[in-house]
Amino acid sequence: MSTTANSRGSKRTHRAGAFDMRNFIAGLIGIYGIVLVIYGIIGSSETQLKKTGHVNINLWAGIGMVLVAVFFAVWARLRPVIVAEDPEAVDDGDRPVGH
Repeated sequence: MSTTANSRGSKRTHRAGAFDMRNFIAGLIGIYGIVLVIYGIIGSSETQLKKTGHVNINLWAGIGMVLVAVFFAVWARLRPVIVAEDPEAVDDGDRPVGH
């Protein structure tokens, strides 16, 4: 847990962690990608390959999805969302009236 100071005093902040949407996206896309990679390796038949011009589309789509999932997970790790523990302590000076 990190602590930051502002003009009103000190406020406590923490990372969104598991509740960061990028982690959910990475998990879901990663699971679907792993399933497609496994299916592309095990379940591809000659009839399916003939339909796609002899390209194992399940394997390539799965690899792409796994890479996107890794990107989202690394992004969430390197640039975490910082959440203030006390929402009333957040400086609203930049917000328009009514927001």
